[in-house]
Amino acid sequence: MDSNDTTRGLVVLAVDDEQPALEEMAFLLDEDPRVATVLKAGESTEALRILNGRRAGAPAGGPAGPGGGADVAEQTDIDAVFLDIRMPGLDGLELARVLKNMAVQPAIVFVTAHDDRAVDAYDVGAIDYLLKPLRTERLSAALDRILATRRAGPAEPVRDESGGDDEVIPVELAGTTKLVPRSAVRYVEAQGDYARLHTTEGSHLVRIPLSVLEDRWRDAGFVRIHRSFLVALPLVTELRLAGSGYVVRIGSGPETAELPVSRRHTRELKDRLVRATKQAWSQR
Repeated sequence: MDSNDTTRGLVVLAVDDEQPALEEMAFLLDEDPRVATVLKAGESTEALRILNGRRAGAPAGGPAGPGGGADVAEQTDIDAVFLDIRMPGLDGLELARVLKNMAVQPAIVFVTAHDDRAVDAYDVGAIDYLLKPLRTERLSAALDRILATRRAGPAEPVRDESGGDDEVIPVELAGTTKLVPRSAVRYVEAQGDYARLHTTEGSHLVRIPLSVLEDRWRDAGFVRIHRSFLVALPLVTELRLAGSGYVVRIGSGPETAELPVSRRHTRELKDRLVRATKQAWSQR
């Protein structure tokens, strides 16, 4: 079977350690006319055995690879793996990292009851993140993405200006997952255990603490200026004294935002602004 053939039906593998959830996921996948074959695994080790046993170009159901542990075939005829995150032994994220070592990686879609691991899921290359109970329309949208990826072929990773991966944040809104690239975020505002991502197009609430984004995005040019705000340093156009403290201006024109800078963060912000300016001049 040619894994690059975009005309054939999809071969998908469903992985979940909870049998009722696995059966429901397999049933819904099988109901979609774009899916030709649904395989099932109750845990990650079994999933690896199935992947090894379906090497692209080998007879379906052929012998599994040696050991069936973390080794995996270079290429498989399985187009997509729908898997839970929290499973005993090798969990879904760890399985996804193993799949990333394949020369031709199947699409990865997480199906989970937990909405707090979306960032980790997209870090390992997932193309969608579905919440249980699984809805037919969301499953259909995930299959749309898989088919679009197959038609487009392998893509180069998106890079930001600093040369690192441009992390994508999934945002759920009314049953639709919107992918917000980090490079589009101007600043982030803390709202309890949530964070609101502010972009030029609007704002998006995600269930990620501001402290987590501060750690993850520090090397990408984001800096904490206040207990409630994290800003993209390259977008800071002004730092000025206002009343008893400082404020920063983000952007220019009608979309300008002014945010407070707390006293404890003022020195770090000034230092980073100076370093960023010196670095920009040295590169000219």
